[in-house]
Amino acid sequence: MKPSLPSAGEFNQLRAFVAVAGSLSFSRAAENLGVSSSALSQMVRGFEEQVGVSLFNRTTRSVTLTEAGARLFERVQPAVEELADALGEMREHRALPAGTVRVHCFRAAADLYLTPILRDFNEAYPQVVLDVTLDDAVVDIVAEGYDLAIRLGEVIDKDFIAVKLGPDLRQTAVASPDYLARLGTPAHPRDLVAHQCIRWRWPGQKTPYKWEFMENGKWFEVAIDGPLISNTKDLAVQAAVDGVGIAFASQQLIAPHLAEGRLVALLENWSAPFPGYYLCYPAQRQMAPLLRAVIDTIRGDQRKGTQDIRLYGQELGFALRR
Repeated sequence: MKPSLPSAGEFNQLRAFVAVAGSLSFSRAAENLGVSSSALSQMVRGFEEQVGVSLFNRTTRSVTLTEAGARLFERVQPAVEELADALGEMREHRALPAGTVRVHCFRAAADLYLTPILRDFNEAYPQVVLDVTLDDAVVDIVAEGYDLAIRLGEVIDKDFIAVKLGPDLRQTAVASPDYLARLGTPAHPRDLVAHQCIRWRWPGQKTPYKWEFMENGKWFEVAIDGPLISNTKDLAVQAAVDGVGIAFASQQLIAPHLAEGRLVALLENWSAPFPGYYLCYPAQRQMAPLLRAVIDTIRGDQRKGTQDIRLYGQELGFALRR
């Protein structure tokens, strides 16, 4: 005859027995199970009556297993722990995070760090909605109601938690072979003032970004001019390919054009790396499970085991330039 599964009460008695047998202390076992010592003692006594044998030798100073108790403990401990783990997993599954997480992400970072995790995240957390805004504007994350952001390291607030997602970036001046044949090649960044440069403006800013280069370990800016201003780097790079002028963009955008010969890299000796993309969010005592799910998924896809770091601009070797 096939033995029946233990009832809920019998399983609780088994857990009580295993807890006491494992610690040989009623007080410690009661604390681990979250019950009173008297209630635990009563459960163990009832279990002994049910099996018809004494399982513990009790004195005022110690608790030891009887021979029967030791044999039973050896057999049931793995099964009880396995059942407890299985029930715990079911509770966790039943309590999967649910709700909406608002994410602000720089456009170029989305393809690298956000798009690759969307399918897996949806399958793992079907009740979480990701409300994603792709925008290069440096917005106030908290004031605008976002839960987290993916942005460049140099524009992260100092009191945020930030995790580096990838390598440092590097911007390079580029132009088409046709442009260089017509108007020449600049030998130094300051020569750019005599060229047609395709300017870029941070979204939300009124004035175009001044191109930044490094010389003798120090950053310096060049106030360039030219026939086109754009708020997207994609348009600037395409204009450079079409011979409109010289553009200034990251390797991610220009690499395919360099490989195919549509663009030529310029002034590389003055193009230094700068902090790349970070996942950042406000420091908080208690993090909502759905927010933690998003953060862990993005981090896990990039750098498994990475620890949170608090980001302080100058301490990481760069200035917070807006």
